[in-house]
Amino acid sequence: MTTHEATSRTPLRLWPGVVAAVLLVLTRFVLPAIAPDAQFFGVDAQLIAVVSGLLFAVTILVWWMFFSRAPWPERLTAIGVMLVAIVAIRPLTHASIQGGMMGMMFYIYAVPVTLSLAFVAWAVASRPLSEGRRRAAMVAAILIGCGVWTLARTNGMLGGVAELEWRWTPTAEERLLAQETSEDPQAAPPPPAPAAIAKAPIAAQADHRPVAVPEVSAAAKIDTAAPAAAAPEAGLPASEGDFTRAEWPGFRGPDRDSVVRGVSINTDWSAAPPLEMWRRPIGPGWSSFAVRGDLLYTQEQRGDDEIVTCYRVSTGEPVWRHRDPTRFWESNGGAGPRGTPTLHRDRVYAFGATGVLNGLDAATGKVVWSRNVSTDTGRKIPDWGFASSPLVVDDVVVVAAAGTLAGYDIATGEPRWQGPSYGGSYSSPHRVTIAGVDQIVLLGGPGAVSVAPTTGAVLWEHKWAPGAIVQPAMTADGDVVINALAGAGGMGTRRLHLTQGSGEWKVEERWTSNGLKPYFNDFVVHEGHAFGFDGNILSSINLEDGTRKWKGGRYGNGQLVLLADQDLLLVLSEEGELALVAATPDKFTEVARFPALDGKTWNHPVLVGDVLLVRNGEEMAAFRLSVVGR
Repeated sequence: MTTHEATSRTPLRLWPGVVAAVLLVLTRFVLPAIAPDAQFFGVDAQLIAVVSGLLFAVTILVWWMFFSRAPWPERLTAIGVMLVAIVAIRPLTHASIQGGMMGMMFYIYAVPVTLSLAFVAWAVASRPLSEGRRRAAMVAAILIGCGVWTLARTNGMLGGVAELEWRWTPTAEERLLAQETSEDPQAAPPPPAPAAIAKAPIAAQADHRPVAVPEVSAAAKIDTAAPAAAAPEAGLPASEGDFTRAEWPGFRGPDRDSVVRGVSINTDWSAAPPLEMWRRPIGPGWSSFAVRGDLLYTQEQRGDDEIVTCYRVSTGEPVWRHRDPTRFWESNGGAGPRGTPTLHRDRVYAFGATGVLNGLDAATGKVVWSRNVSTDTGRKIPDWGFASSPLVVDDVVVVAAAGTLAGYDIATGEPRWQGPSYGGSYSSPHRVTIAGVDQIVLLGGPGAVSVAPTTGAVLWEHKWAPGAIVQPAMTADGDVVINALAGAGGMGTRRLHLTQGSGEWKVEERWTSNGLKPYFNDFVVHEGHAFGFDGNILSSINLEDGTRKWKGGRYGNGQLVLLADQDLLLVLSEEGELALVAATPDKFTEVARFPALDGKTWNHPVLVGDVLLVRNGEEMAAFRLSVVGR
């Protein structure tokens, strides 16, 4: 076709496609950039961006098929090439792209974003071209719009959107593995005296591989070294050899409620900021810390090994590592374990993402016993891995295998009991006393269930919406506060009153509130109010009636601890920033802010005395806080 023929051809009606493309850019990119945490009519801006992107992509297709004035052969050819490109290119993308967003990431990103915009750009730019060149350019635009995603990978979700990088960029885990030979725990030097302490996924994932392993015996691969004696650190009163107590025995502290008592810190961080004691890289995982004296315990992934690791609080140097030859990975959260180790007497108990439950010698890391809970209970590895942190009740270690609670003998690891299946769950067992009765509560499945610690027999249950990930909380007068995911109908938080009579439990709903809708971010209870994350914005509700008192502060999917003596929240944001927020119901007040970590941070912070421990999937650090009265 000549240039004259091209100009004499019926011109395309371009303006509807251009308008749709502009609106797509505004809603998909501009809106979440300028108001990432905003809500419109109760809907998050990020969700609006995704849905509007799909909507305007469909609008562009409708325009092309019915209102563009393009010749019908060209219209049908374009749709056919798009379908072929989508089907052919998706298998060539990185495993993290293929598996992201429950397998929908490629379609959600490629079709409404690059493909639609590239197609409209082609329609505008190719007007002066001959028919043959137009169609060749069309094929090229479609292939580029889809094919660009073969060059990317994702590190999972950050702030509700995919954290994209070039496919060939080394991951933090790869960089760590490259230098691991210099980190032999046996070469770790003894900690310095207190006065001397000062500031000092694998990218080529070929497939989605949450692989379970057989039961691990004492012959499993272990790196161990006996810890040397050390002087107690300020703020860490227990001696290293004292295995009768732990300042922070496991997930969320002594009572698993993220409450710190007996410590008051200087809140003027401009004058007395947190002092960095040490910082070091760590393998991926969303574990927090257990702390006893100068030893801290956590879990991480390094290559094909899931690891329970002991480090020194004073220096960050490794003391011992226990390795299990197993690896869990999924594209949204990445690789590594999700649970936090639990200290009890002279042992540490750790539950991995594929179901390996270890009882280890806390001093050396040597295996006392090991079980595979997935095998024992018959529960398959859930989509995001087993996430429970072990709970020790008397002589039983209790874990949640998805929605099934299981108890193991603390001395031998032999199964003691298994509760009924209660749907799916990513929560941990939570010990409470209600009406004088000791019990274990688990959120998940269709609501909440309580069992007897010694037998696993169900005491009571309350059915609500599914999907809870956080821990339950207790009010001062013995009621239970539970939640359901915002995505499960936006139900939020509910207060339950329980009474026992004639051998039966009665569960009464006091109120249900949408003023606090936590996702996987635990909330705390203080002075008749709950403080936590409503979506990704901090919020406070009155526990008398569930009414919201305030909402403010954008911390993403962060975590927090409560300094009860100061009415103060210590918040660790999703991007690794520390913030101090008043835990009072009158208004939202941010007192101070300080950068602590780089990268996505979902792990719970730990405060022991004046030492603050933080980590994410790439690094961990210790800070000394200025304490009031010292």
